[in-house]
Amino acid sequence: MKNFVAVLVIVAVVLGFSSIFVVKEGQRAIVVQFGKVLRDAETGEPVVYTPGLHFKLPFIEDVKRLDARFKTLDGNPDRFVTSEKKDLIVDTYVKWRISDFATYYLSTNGGNQAQAEALLTRRVSSGLRAEFGSRTIKEIVSGERDNLMREALIRGADSAQELGIEVIDVRVMQINLPTEVSQSIFQRMRAERQAVAMEHRSEGREQAEFLRADVDARVTVMLADAERESRELRGQGDAEAAGIYANAYSQDAEFFSFIRSLQAYEKSFEAGNDVLVLEPDSDFFKYLKQSTAN
Repeated sequence: MKNFVAVLVIVAVVLGFSSIFVVKEGQRAIVVQFGKVLRDAETGEPVVYTPGLHFKLPFIEDVKRLDARFKTLDGNPDRFVTSEKKDLIVDTYVKWRISDFATYYLSTNGGNQAQAEALLTRRVSSGLRAEFGSRTIKEIVSGERDNLMREALIRGADSAQELGIEVIDVRVMQINLPTEVSQSIFQRMRAERQAVAMEHRSEGREQAEFLRADVDARVTVMLADAERESRELRGQGDAEAAGIYANAYSQDAEFFSFIRSLQAYEKSFEAGNDVLVLEPDSDFFKYLKQSTAN
């Protein structure tokens, strides 16, 4: 009898623990009975258990706990094609959460998050491809990005409802060109910059030659003007000197001739060892002869 009572107590304890389940904060739970989600008898809506202590039928009902928090889907960058048939490498992320726990459980093989994210990735990617395919690269990078993300969010939200998922946000973090395209663009840009640099250098050389020729012409004109002015001044000086000489000669021709002869003697005998070959009766010795005679 005691053994039977003990067995009953153990069975009661096991049944009690099997009929109690706890839902943690940040979770929601659904109950599955014979492979079907438990629904409310009146409304027919799936029964979703909030955080707290709850009861279920032991061994018949199975509790499935699901994460109700916001989640971020940050996949690998993918390749998209624009309306110009140009490839872009786009890095995106998606904010999402479970909106219909029963639908999510049934469409993701028992609430498998990896499978849910794979399905969500395909749906969001399909919406993004449609949006990128309707725009050019210039439109995407110059001001259409916000509109593109908004339209992609609408498309992703509509298609994700089939999974019991609510898409909160779709963001395009980074847009890059493929490596091979980037290299060709960089090479073209480098060639264009080199062509512009060569054009600037050519224009610089042309301007330098123009300035140099202009300066040379100005220098030539300045030198010619200086030479002309110097010749004029020299001519004026010679004329004034000739006038002075003429005036002096007209006042006393003999004295002037005497002074000029003395200057000639001084220059001729200045070194002291000069040799002059002249005729004895030359006019050069005119005043020397007179001095000797006197």
